[in-house]
Amino acid sequence: MSDERRTQGAVVPVGQRRSTYRRWGGREREFVEVPLPPMRLEVPKGLSPEGERALQAALARLSTSKADNTLRAYRTDWSVWCHAAPILGVSPLPADPAGLAAFVSWLRDQRNAEPATIRRRLAGIAWVHRLAGHPLDVRHPLVAGAVRGVAEEARPQRQASALMLADIQKMLKKAGGGIAGLRNRAIILLGWAGALRRSEIVSLRADLPRRSDESWNHIELRGEGLVVRLIRSKGERERPTEIGIPRGKGRDTCPVRAVEEWMRAADIRYGPLFVPVSARGIPEPRALSGEAVRRMVKHVAGEAGIESTSLEPISAHSLRAGFITEAYKQGIDDESIMGHSRHKDVTTMRRYVRRAKIVSGSVAGKLGL
Repeated sequence: MSDERRTQGAVVPVGQRRSTYRRWGGREREFVEVPLPPMRLEVPKGLSPEGERALQAALARLSTSKADNTLRAYRTDWSVWCHAAPILGVSPLPADPAGLAAFVSWLRDQRNAEPATIRRRLAGIAWVHRLAGHPLDVRHPLVAGAVRGVAEEARPQRQASALMLADIQKMLKKAGGGIAGLRNRAIILLGWAGALRRSEIVSLRADLPRRSDESWNHIELRGEGLVVRLIRSKGERERPTEIGIPRGKGRDTCPVRAVEEWMRAADIRYGPLFVPVSARGIPEPRALSGEAVRRMVKHVAGEAGIESTSLEPISAHSLRAGFITEAYKQGIDDESIMGHSRHKDVTTMRRYVRRAKIVSGSVAGKLGL
């Protein structure tokens, strides 16, 4: 093993890079993405050649131990912290409780960050510190107190509005014409019927991986329907997840037919399943972004006259939330829904139950008024 790896500071391949971080839509942020600091690792003395090879393999696997979206979020968290630290006059590495508490207030007062965003920023900063050999306790009373204070003054956390079956039927009539309209219909129906997250929708491919290929998220069309196969999904990183979607009873609301019509019209045989469509109606050879899906769902819902509120905005997640809520309202049991939605936490599922039965299940309706 090289001298570099035998000393503190062994480099971890976690996708370090330096570039201007852009919002969706191409607008630049006011800070530059900062490379993650190198990992500090105490290499055991007397390692055998086999031990050195095993340690190198373990270091290489760090780049795949987290989902791509998680690593991307952590890089952003670290960049925001490194941008704020000199403004606040604190050390970015190692950080201290006082500096982090000031950072929490800075995020809220100067960036209008919500409590959930602040907690995520702290989690990302703590993860980078652990890699760099500086364990960081974000539960310190000073830091935790600042976060609780922000939560008290912030507005209630927003939840995606649930698009019910009746809403989906309205949206299909306003999904647009041409090839783009066929794509929109396919996304709406597949996303709803599969209870898919937007990251899962845009990661799907039309072609099946061969034995020699690295696996990827894809669909498989069959006579009775289609199978969505997620190789990596949130909460399930160790084994693929399969979601069966049968053909619908109605021609206009069948998710399988909608996908087939889109693939045929756009000549999608391999590569990303959902791609951008130019103003001239020409499919582009790249995957659609998650933000584009969010904007499309919001736009089509608005065209269909479906209103949202500031606390329950319409987003791509509204497809998933709507499917789960509709399933509860139609009496499908918890286990079946969780198997389809891939939820691991019953508590999370209960949020949908409360929303689905907030009126019909109210105790007030059982008192004889």
